[in-house]
Amino acid sequence: MVTTELSRFDPLVCRVGVSDSQERAILVFDYSRKDYDLSSSEFVSLAVSAGAYICGSIRTTRGRADTKTFITLGKLDELKSLVESECASVVIVESQISPVQERNLQTALNCRVIDRVRLILDIFALRARTREGKLQVELAQLKHLSTRLVRGWTHLERQRGGIGLRGPGETQLETDRRLIGIRLKKLRKQLDSVQSQRQLHRRRRQRKPIPLISLVGYTNSGKSSLFNRLTNSNVYVADQLFATLDPTIRRIELQGYGPLLLSDTVGFVRKLPHTLIEAFRATLEEVRESQLLVHVVDTSESDFREHIEEVEEVLKEIGACEIPRVIVFNKIDLTGELPRVQKSTNGQDVKIWLSAATGAGLDLMHQVFLEQIASEHRVRRLRLGIESGRSRARIYQLAEVRTEAVDQDGNYLLDVYVDRATEGRLNALFESDRGLSWVG
Repeated sequence: MVTTELSRFDPLVCRVGVSDSQERAILVFDYSRKDYDLSSSEFVSLAVSAGAYICGSIRTTRGRADTKTFITLGKLDELKSLVESECASVVIVESQISPVQERNLQTALNCRVIDRVRLILDIFALRARTREGKLQVELAQLKHLSTRLVRGWTHLERQRGGIGLRGPGETQLETDRRLIGIRLKKLRKQLDSVQSQRQLHRRRRQRKPIPLISLVGYTNSGKSSLFNRLTNSNVYVADQLFATLDPTIRRIELQGYGPLLLSDTVGFVRKLPHTLIEAFRATLEEVRESQLLVHVVDTSESDFREHIEEVEEVLKEIGACEIPRVIVFNKIDLTGELPRVQKSTNGQDVKIWLSAATGAGLDLMHQVFLEQIASEHRVRRLRLGIESGRSRARIYQLAEVRTEAVDQDGNYLLDVYVDRATEGRLNALFESDRGLSWVG
């Protein structure tokens, strides 16, 4: 009798029948993980989001695993029996496995085997709607696939000599590598074009400086619901992981200030694959260029503190950790808490409790926007040495320059209109150019 772990996740996996779009899947949990309870629950949610009908599972301990198949021979026999009895078409492994382990498992089980990274890539491919999103997903998938071509199938063996087979030529493996290389080069060129368009739009916005606020947070934390409430939009919302993949920007009017730009971004997840972070760098640059980040947290989740740490890690990786942020504790309608605002003694760390579903606490959100955006702007004077001409162009990209003059020593004096985020980006220029300094 095969022991399964699915009883812990009955609300997620109980289904009536299997639709044509669903595949029968077996999950392999990594019991050696320190955060096993949290990661396994998320793993089930990922599989369900990908359209899997989970018909069984086993758990394994990495410390006792076989390097060739990731799991021990005993677990391999157990898994093979489960696949055959449940007529499963795919096995999904919670941990990341090597190309050799993937191939050996597929040979032994006679079905497809994927790991957590490939599962996330598949969900992204399912959610992509815009041309940019599809290009980014394909780039990430091909980069992942390129590592799986090494001795992947027996028909990729080098051709042997014989009648009609003699002479030069390339193996199927070499052909696949070459074709993937060509496609990757083409995708990067197309994404560079997209990035250039984004930079052009960004420069246009900077000519008429309108503050950009980006919603960030863990996947399925309620960012799109909050975005719809604040902008009166109808962005797709669903109770599933990665419901939003393509970023959306809307203009809103903040009473007492004026126009703002609000951006809804892709959600983060625990141990987000680096191939995805790299592929979506052009999209995530919108986050880096924001004047304020609104970090949306699902307080109904028991592990929301771990989710906060994961988001902070990703923000650090994309260079957005210095941008001022507001933490929004969402879904208080599920926790019974009341709307409120909490500020630190210096007034910089702001936390808001609200519900995007019911609208409770949205008035507090508008007040915080007004305080954070309107009070942050000021005019400062920046001096550039004679040798800092290249930095001058960058300053015009980053900030609104009100006036420009030249002193008696030939230095540029620029009066720039900045907020905390823009001031932090200008400070970062000081590390690469010693000719820059604040004089007022």
